[in-house]
Amino acid sequence: MFLAARRVVEDAVESALDALDLPADDLGIEEPPEDVDAILASSVAFRLAGEVGAAPPEVAADLAAEIDPADYEYVGDVTTQGPYLNFLPSNAYFGATLEAAQDDEYGRLDPKDVSVAVEHTSANPTGPVHVGRARNPIIGDALANVLDFAGYDVDRHYYVNDAGRQMAVFTWAYERFDEDELPEPERNRAEYDMVRYYRRGNTVLEDAPEDEVEQAEAEIQSIMQGLEDGDEATYDRVSEVVDTVLGGMQECLARLPADFDDFVKETRFMRDGSTDDLVDRLEDLEEAVYDDEAWQLELDDHGIEKNLVFLRSDGTSLYATRDLAHHEWKFENYDRAVTVLGEDHKLQAEQVRTTLELLGRDTERLDQVLYSYVNLPEGKMSTRDGTGIDLDDLLDEAIDRAREEVEDRLDGRLRNDNLDDADVERIAHQVGIGAVRYDIVSKQPAKAITFEWDRALDFEAQSAPYVQYVHARACGILGEAREAGHDVPDAGDLDADRLDVPEARRLLATIARFPAVIEGAAEDQHPHVVATYTREFADAFNAFYRECPVLDADADKRDERLALVAAARHTVGNALGVLGVAAPESM
Repeated sequence: MFLAARRVVEDAVESALDALDLPADDLGIEEPPEDVDAILASSVAFRLAGEVGAAPPEVAADLAAEIDPADYEYVGDVTTQGPYLNFLPSNAYFGATLEAAQDDEYGRLDPKDVSVAVEHTSANPTGPVHVGRARNPIIGDALANVLDFAGYDVDRHYYVNDAGRQMAVFTWAYERFDEDELPEPERNRAEYDMVRYYRRGNTVLEDAPEDEVEQAEAEIQSIMQGLEDGDEATYDRVSEVVDTVLGGMQECLARLPADFDDFVKETRFMRDGSTDDLVDRLEDLEEAVYDDEAWQLELDDHGIEKNLVFLRSDGTSLYATRDLAHHEWKFENYDRAVTVLGEDHKLQAEQVRTTLELLGRDTERLDQVLYSYVNLPEGKMSTRDGTGIDLDDLLDEAIDRAREEVEDRLDGRLRNDNLDDADVERIAHQVGIGAVRYDIVSKQPAKAITFEWDRALDFEAQSAPYVQYVHARACGILGEAREAGHDVPDAGDLDADRLDVPEARRLLATIARFPAVIEGAAEDQHPHVVATYTREFADAFNAFYRECPVLDADADKRDERLALVAAARHTVGNALGVLGVAAPESM
């Protein structure tokens, strides 16, 4: 209803401006502070004060006098507060919200008939997913969910680097070393088994005698050239390594969960001729130069100091070349492309965007979301020597800590004490992994964050468990109501006028905002605003729960309060779902 109310408010302000013969190029519509009991406000009087030669409060009063709330659905009254016009909700606004939120899919927007490829994670298949990069699949998956819920046709992509030097080194090492030359794997899963070869290979390349290194480098170069030439046998050799490692990484990511619709391999664009065609067009650009080492683009005139190298002197392409072909493929198959990248890829992102513009591509269709990395309190982590902390380790620790927290609270009878061991284990997984996802996605991507256990797993603070418990509490209320023979009435039988307690009205107003939150998060590609909304929602629900008995309410108010609880359950459940956080039915 918030989106509909916004259109109504815009119409009201435009009509008032027209009546006073004032320009309507900027209506100044905004959300008021929490302590203002209005749906929306307008600051248009600030803009107009100089033009009409009157103080902003006087202009606001003149505008308010031109608006009859009876002419506008969902507007109950129009008041002024200094220079602001405040639009208060009507009973119809609350009634429409209560009815709409009885839908399990409440908050999902109408289809937009716009296809979007969301590429995220895309970690090189060289070993386990590292915790420092955990922000990519968490932000990427949440952003894809937001876009999907906002009505876009979303495909989730993992771009697989299966053609670079790293994979050639990995393939050489996998074929070169025997099992008895390697340490025991750290975990019984494919990528942990395979990464031992990669690490062993890097050690040899760094420490072995010169003649042995030269022979290894020749074999590695042969693999790279074989891929470049489209040699099927070479492709099969590399694919065996890539697909095995990637399979294990998928199992790890599924724990978050982060699922993908397509794993797009670099070699696709080498094998189908796209990379060769791209190279020809890049060589024809004015910015293209060649020296003894490589073809490259000089991008200084476009504000980028470092050249983009796109072809080595031996005729082999680079990751950047293949990624450009990949982006052109996206443009041919999707209306929009969104790429989630770590901050260390900022230069690459600028080079890609600028080069695509030079090739005549419409880069308005490309969105690049950059994020800073996740640190633990101990400091930054590194993976290549096997000394870093893997995402699996973080998730295991999260589940263990959540289990301890749940068991402690059950022992203290602070929560439902009728849960069996299976329930405790389920809740530990939902809360533990939810805490990791929520804590990471709730921060603005560009800000570096340090993950802290005490904050993430605090049931009383504004964390995942705090919000999850709201959903569990709503489920509990509805379950008790059913046991007592009280079902939520049909939406058409509800009367929101009976929800006259301020806390109930505030909760309804918060519920009404949810579709607009989804729309804004999708437009700005900021999934963290959904997390912010869930914290505000939890505060509003808890205030309602404290002040408004439901099952013990008078009969003439019980049905509407039950309906409000059902609406709250749908809203917070869907918001958590968008964030990829489980919504437990009991805690």
